Amino acid sequence: MSAPAPSTGVAGRLTGLVGALRSHGMRIGTGETVDAAQAAELLGLADRELLREGLAAALLHSEGQRRVFDAVFDVYFPARVGVRTGDAPADREELRGRLADALAADDRAAMARLAVEAVDGFGGYGSSPGSDGWSSYQTLDRLRPQTLMARVRDSIRAQQDVAGFTDRLLEDEVRRRIEAFRQQVAVEARRRVAERRGPDEIARRAVATTADRVDFLFAGRDQLAELRRVVQPLARKLATRLAARRRRAARGTIDLRRTLRGSLSTGGVPIRPVLRRRRPVRPELVLLCDVSGSVSGFSDFTMLLVQALHDQFSKVRVFAFVNQVDEVTRILAHGAADPGALSARIRSEATLTGWHDSSDYGTTFGEFTERYSDAVGSRTTVLVLGDARTNMGDPNLPAVRNIGGRARRVYWLNPEPRSLWGTGDSAAPDYAGVVEMYECRNARQLSAIISRLLPI
Repeated sequence: MSAPAPSTGVAGRLTGLVGALRSHGMRIGTGETVDAAQAAELLGLADRELLREGLAAALLHSEGQRRVFDAVFDVYFPARVGVRTGDAPADREELRGRLADALAADDRAAMARLAVEAVDGFGGYGSSPGSDGWSSYQTLDRLRPQTLMARVRDSIRAQQDVAGFTDRLLEDEVRRRIEAFRQQVAVEARRRVAERRGPDEIARRAVATTADRVDFLFAGRDQLAELRRVVQPLARKLATRLAARRRRAARGTIDLRRTLRGSLSTGGVPIRPVLRRRRPVRPELVLLCDVSGSVSGFSDFTMLLVQALHDQFSKVRVFAFVNQVDEVTRILAHGAADPGALSARIRSEATLTGWHDSSDYGTTFGEFTERYSDAVGSRTTVLVLGDARTNMGDPNLPAVRNIGGRARRVYWLNPEPRSLWGTGDSAAPDYAGVVEMYECRNARQLSAIISRLLPI
């Protein structure tokens, strides 16, 4: 065994854990930290999983934070310390055989031991003490546990009575077990790197952040699926904020003339302000969404969020485009029950492209003003969703001005970083000179912008 990293004590590890969670955007105050310290003192260190659950209960506010918490916890409170040295490299096929047996038996303890052996045998890289490290990617690339699917499935069939399982259910179960092993390999590799480089750096840089902080343009399929699951809770939170704003706005602004007149009875002191009552009018909302390429994930999520908020508005109409525009309000209303298939339904049922598949904002805006001029009125707020990349086409700014002249407000939400606006074929600076454009790279930014900009 190599010398383990010096311990900073339970207090130091706990404060490091809290600091790392905060760096991932979790709001953890002094009260939660004190609660976590009391939980650690009460539970002790003998049962690591019990300690994990106690700290999670004290520090977390939502289930969506649990994945990040578990990864950070494994860095600061590892299951073991040090690495094995002097052992012969593992035989790949022999290890794969033992892994297949452990997967078939769903033996988590055996899989954990095999994860350690796999990282020992296949995960190391570098030749000098300062550069030596371990890679879960390299380990899994050499071991290739996903290719054991058929072998494990057949072994389960032979050993157990699985007549009640369909092939699909059985394969899903095998995939779940393989994914659990992959996670164990990742935890082991991360633990070893943390011992060499320190837990703080690894917990902040090597742990995937929560889905609401992942850039829409780089989110994978699993992260987008996780985002879709939080649409309804996020919509309820935003609806509460909109209702509070609406109540405040309903009180109206101060009528200065009537307030000063009323103050004459109190010696000129305006003790009782007179308010101009706001006439309650439910606003209308129009979404104009680019659904091409990587922008489609951002547009899909925003469409689902607005659809979940539709009760807050008198009318919501949604239009999708690539280089042709079509209304998808009906598709969105029926597709909300299956958000994962929304993008496929829109592309199959709406007319979004002509003779090519590249986005064309100028043509889209022109077509929108011609075909759907009735969608925009004095009570309408228009949200444009897209990266403003025109593929060197005409941005058609007069059409955008036409929409802005008829609408109550027009906002543009751009999922690209502001530093990229105007680079390449981006016409973002041109459009930003006509309408208000906001950087909206992840779900956290989107919820903040939506709660601030949506009409009341």
